[in-house]
Amino acid sequence: MAKGVSSASRSVPVVLVCLGALLFANVLIYFYIESLYQSSETHVSLHGNCPPGHFKMGVMKNCSPWLQCPAVRKEVRKLKMIGQGAVKQVFLSEWKGHKVAMSKLSTPKYEDDFLHGLAMLQALQGPHVVLLVGLCPEDHTFITEYHPLGSLLNLDSVLAQERYRRLDTWQTRLRLALEYVSAVHYLHNSPVGTRVMCDSNDLEKTLSQFLLTSDFHLVANDLDALPAVDQAKGRLVKCGGRELHGDFVAPEQLWPHGDSAPFSDELMPGYDEKTDVWKIPDVARFLLGRVPGGDLAHFHLFQIHGECKRRDPTLRPTARAVLGIYRTVYANMMKDNPSPSSRDML
Repeated sequence: MAKGVSSASRSVPVVLVCLGALLFANVLIYFYIESLYQSSETHVSLHGNCPPGHFKMGVMKNCSPWLQCPAVRKEVRKLKMIGQGAVKQVFLSEWKGHKVAMSKLSTPKYEDDFLHGLAMLQALQGPHVVLLVGLCPEDHTFITEYHPLGSLLNLDSVLAQERYRRLDTWQTRLRLALEYVSAVHYLHNSPVGTRVMCDSNDLEKTLSQFLLTSDFHLVANDLDALPAVDQAKGRLVKCGGRELHGDFVAPEQLWPHGDSAPFSDELMPGYDEKTDVWKIPDVARFLLGRVPGGDLAHFHLFQIHGECKRRDPTLRPTARAVLGIYRTVYANMMKDNPSPSSRDML
């Protein structure tokens, strides 16, 4: 009998040790996943350490106030045009040895759009938005950080280059998809209210709104069409059109009257930020590409992507909910299959 009591007493510490080890392992896993979340957004510190109205880029050690008109006119040297759209022209330029992008109004017709884009750049500065370097509203000019890899449209061609081929992995691509969803979530919960990406009527146009940084993160760049949504006041967005078509366009963006009435903005149904959620699966499909392991990411995201494509926008998840799923999928896949190249980039 004494032996039985002795054995039982010895087994208690063993059980406690096992429970302690299990708890310790769970804590380690928790901190590991948290570190992956933080690693997936290391670009947060790229220009987040400067106070509002200041910037720091490249090898700059200290933050500098945004350049104002006198400095923009005198210190920024225009080199060559690198892009042109309906609203603005973009020039590769130089400021004190730094390559920058100078944006200038293309035509007076779109002055309001240009100034709206500039206002959004000022208000939304942070890890998800291109760095603002200077501005001169009276000259219809502003300066941003230059990213030589260009827009997300170039992703496949960039990763096909010999110097970047080792980065063409599901780890890199899934992280970019996560950052895209994170940017959409930020716009929907921004310091200046809920903002909808109005200028995103097809996949190519949507991808062109984002730049690919040299360390393979993404930042929103073209903010000319970010109207506000205010459900409480019944203020919805109307930026669809009769000519829109295809699976990329959300149903609520389509002209509902067929040929029975001429197109007018007044007759377009209003909609909210859930139209951006509809487009997440299409953007993610492009970003994930066709790399080994990408099919597993698609599998894990299949259910949430199906929810994003519900025809009734009220039944779609929020960008916050989608982001939560993406973070979980990314963390779990990275835990099971980390790679040296992905660690280098993170």
